[in-house]
Amino acid sequence: MARTYRLFVLGRPTFDVEYARACSAAAIKALRNCGVNLAGSGDILFDNASVAAEIEAQGNVAADGVIIIQSTFTDAEAICMIAERFDRPLHIWALPEPRTGGRLRLNAFCGLNLAAHALGLRERAFVPLYLSADDARVETRVAEWLKSAPLTKPALRAAQAEASEAGAKAAAALRGMRIGRIGEHPAGFDTCAYDTARLTELAGVSVEPIALSHLFDQARAVADSDVRRTRESLGTVAGLDEVDQAELDRSLRLRDALEQLKAQGQFDAFAIRCWPETFTEYGGAVCGPVSMMGEKRTPCACEADVYGAISSYLLQTIADAPAFLADIVDMDDQSDTTVLWHCGQAPASMASRAEPISATIHSNRRMPLLFQFALKPGRVTLARISQAGGEQFMVIAGGEMEEAPPSFTGTSGVLRLDRPAADMRDKLLSAGLEHHIALVYGDHRVALEHVAHKLGLPVLDLTQ
Repeated sequence: MARTYRLFVLGRPTFDVEYARACSAAAIKALRNCGVNLAGSGDILFDNASVAAEIEAQGNVAADGVIIIQSTFTDAEAICMIAERFDRPLHIWALPEPRTGGRLRLNAFCGLNLAAHALGLRERAFVPLYLSADDARVETRVAEWLKSAPLTKPALRAAQAEASEAGAKAAAALRGMRIGRIGEHPAGFDTCAYDTARLTELAGVSVEPIALSHLFDQARAVADSDVRRTRESLGTVAGLDEVDQAELDRSLRLRDALEQLKAQGQFDAFAIRCWPETFTEYGGAVCGPVSMMGEKRTPCACEADVYGAISSYLLQTIADAPAFLADIVDMDDQSDTTVLWHCGQAPASMASRAEPISATIHSNRRMPLLFQFALKPGRVTLARISQAGGEQFMVIAGGEMEEAPPSFTGTSGVLRLDRPAADMRDKLLSAGLEHHIALVYGDHRVALEHVAHKLGLPVLDLTQ
């Protein structure tokens, strides 16, 4: 007998809606070809009000489970609403997209990543699928997916206590670290939440809240001569004259304002609410300024991610080099590679020499300044102090960044991990890790183990 599932298709209008509709329609067709009965319209639900209405409409349907199609990136609020309303088995299908070098049209894997973290905090099991609906094996894979049990949460282990001069220096540097948190993290981003007392107890880190409006006011007051100097410092960046000049001016002012705030507050790092207000209220992107600050060893974490700022500062100190806080946006089984990306904010010293660094605009908000380049090849270390599942631990991974053209606009790199991409994906999702992970060049795992031991943190090594 055919099984019946409640269907919810989630998306956001800031992404490529028509492409998302086509991909989700193909996924729905594949589900029906597998003999699955679906309750629900199959329309993309773009906001929480639409999700709530669809939940209400499906309230009395007799169903064996719930299928959520992650057609684009979304925060985790909608999935949590669905999970709280229906206690039946939960399956989430995120739709990949090709690495065209153009706009990141869907960014669905990142949405799945946020959902995994939020559901993990709520101890709600789910079964993930990351598969293109036009894959030749789609019906077989979907049938297997619907029969699969939830992934098993990986076990943590004790940190290794091997001596490390760099690790000892980094652990000491965390004590007394000061972070300026500019604005609040977005709704549905449990990945960026933090508890002040817990953070102080962990490493003696202090966080000072700063109003986003204060950053904007400080930026508007930056002297024109300072903005000119900042622009002149970008002399090797191609295409600066081709973006909107008023928006570029506003963006560069954010960089100078951050420098002023750093000096005023003696901050070591920032955690910044980067959207939507920098675009909708201020009128310029903070992504390029974040890259510039990172290059000068002041990490700035997007979406007010305080633990992301700490993780970047930790890696920067260990490596004595700039760190990049990135999203994982693709983990491809066939090529066995992973794409690390962020809008356009990787430090310039990470750029491949294959092509010049270029100025570009935000793929969704269409404003400068962002940087466009592929990450250079070489050995890299990934790390984060995680709060997944409500427990603090050190996440460590390693791999080789490959020489490859940009996968998407902004700053991105193609990474061959020390563990197969499919295994790494399962481990990441089953652990419910945050969607931001910090990256530096070189192999620094021994130092990270030392820091974890000093802080009393267990370890999750994703590539073991």
